[in-house]
Amino acid sequence: MRTRYGASKAEYEAWLQSNGHPRYRAEQVWDALYHQRRPLETATNLPAALRDGISREFPLALTTIAERHGDRGTTRKFLFGTRDSAQVETVLMVSPNRATVCVSSQAGCAMGCTFCATGQAGFERQLDAGEIIEQILVAGHDVDEPITNVVFMGMGEPLANYDATWAAVERIHTDLGISARRITVSTVGVVPGIRRLARESIPVTLAVSLHAADDRLRNTMIPLNRRYPLTELIDAAHEYARARGRRVTFEYACIDGVNDQPEHAERLAELLRPLGPLGAHVNLIPLNQTHDFSGRAPAMVRIRDFAEQLTDLGLNATVRRNRGTDIDAACGQLRERIGTPTPLGPLRAGPGPESSTRMSE
Repeated sequence: MRTRYGASKAEYEAWLQSNGHPRYRAEQVWDALYHQRRPLETATNLPAALRDGISREFPLALTTIAERHGDRGTTRKFLFGTRDSAQVETVLMVSPNRATVCVSSQAGCAMGCTFCATGQAGFERQLDAGEIIEQILVAGHDVDEPITNVVFMGMGEPLANYDATWAAVERIHTDLGISARRITVSTVGVVPGIRRLARESIPVTLAVSLHAADDRLRNTMIPLNRRYPLTELIDAAHEYARARGRRVTFEYACIDGVNDQPEHAERLAELLRPLGPLGAHVNLIPLNQTHDFSGRAPAMVRIRDFAEQLTDLGLNATVRRNRGTDIDAACGQLRERIGTPTPLGPLRAGPGPESSTRMSE
């Protein structure tokens, strides 16, 4: 079934023509949806009868189950239901100079990372490009600031759903006009996908969820590491950096007593140093605690010391400022708390003082 943001411009043109509408209506529809980024019902340059017809023929793919606001309204977490009752999560973060949407590429995730709420919940299905695009546009409908950045850091492994992810990237870049430098694709280490990204025409930012600098430790955190160990992963990241002339970001969730000690910093510097001064950026993230993982974040002073040690060892390192800590903004956490509604339908949940965010600015 074709959906509002899954349909191409050619499909809109064909439907409008077959229903006797003038050709310029297709431009108006496309302009409203993608350039003005407005909900269809507010596109008053289109006749009401035409808007009703489009709504019936090109329905939305997602239904809002819950929405929570945090950080004094600058962070919003959405739980969406699909037409087949899968659930996906999206986070919007607004700051003075940008508005970032963190999108899901899958409903659930099959990677099984031990500290991730989504991995703990398991995999439901792949999302299509229209469902990914719809997350961005619906999240941006109720804010004054235009969406400037999109990060594939929500539920799922983007490179395990490569074709839909890349189709969405092309539309984000072309139809929404968002710069390649403002589109980030994150992966836990799907090496063939990284190599494929290096050959694509749009030089997006690559982020690798690393979290450990030796295979023995990383195997206990990220099962995929047994298939694509660190030597292969770093070689693929180096290939991407060379092909794009862009540094790769390495996400590193700091876990108290597990991967935050001086010897871990030394191993990390040794692992990433071959990428050169412009080849790697380490983004340290305080661990987001989940119900099924006993680890916790180190004290912030410990994380800052770790960052300083990495800098002294020649790496570019920063500490991420977490947002959404009051609204279950970590992947999988809002879905876990709200549960699966039956039947699937709109439910707006108020702000709640829960948990923390995986994706933050």
